[in-house]
Amino acid sequence: MSGNAPAKQNRHRFAPLPSKGSVASEDGTMKLRGIVFDMDGTLCETQNWMFGQMRSAVSIPKSSDILDHIHALPEREQEEAFKKIEAIESEAMAKQIPQPGMVRLMEFLDSQDIPKGICTRNFDTPVTHLLTTHVPEHIEVFHPVITRSFRPPKPSPAGILHIAHAWGVTGTASVPDSAPEERLLPLVMVGDSVDDIAAGYDAGALTVLLRSEGKEELEVDEKTDVVVSRLDELIGLLEAGLVRRR
Repeated sequence: MSGNAPAKQNRHRFAPLPSKGSVASEDGTMKLRGIVFDMDGTLCETQNWMFGQMRSAVSIPKSSDILDHIHALPEREQEEAFKKIEAIESEAMAKQIPQPGMVRLMEFLDSQDIPKGICTRNFDTPVTHLLTTHVPEHIEVFHPVITRSFRPPKPSPAGILHIAHAWGVTGTASVPDSAPEERLLPLVMVGDSVDDIAAGYDAGALTVLLRSEGKEELEVDEKTDVVVSRLDELIGLLEAGLVRRR
């Protein structure tokens, strides 16, 4: 992803939380309708070692997207490849560490009645493990949860738009024909990767990048609206009224 996307200059201006009233205010601010989170590297700490093992196990070159490569294989080979991938993800599952500030942010969102969803390229089992092991029972459930079985995966915005439709934010889950910069949804996408930011931007959401080593280029990309170092940094930003920070 490059810096060729059109500048958005505060396209999204969310009303400070707690927010009351209509979806849009006379001052141009929007009422936040929900936040979508990636999982690996966002809700739990990054486990980048997985991807090298996946590419090695299935002989996927660095130039190819892992899921695209597997989906292009003959059906029998796809099944074998996904078994290898899922075995690696299951090993990583046991080593999951929740991101600092995750629970505090979720408690805040629940206190403000802000819906939470997940859009990940991972398969169901590690997602369920995270939600049942590292998310306390008093936290409201994430819904919807989009995993690998949903197609097309990120960087397509389809998963985020599916969530937006489920929340009643959009009248359809279809990806519109309009240019991404012309869309303006009252949603936030939080992630740590180029796929997360691209999907959020193309869906029309405000994008929040969770800073991580080796992804410094994403911090200055035109599709990245806000950069945070911890998830609970978002609390103060939401209370102040979340806007594009640069």
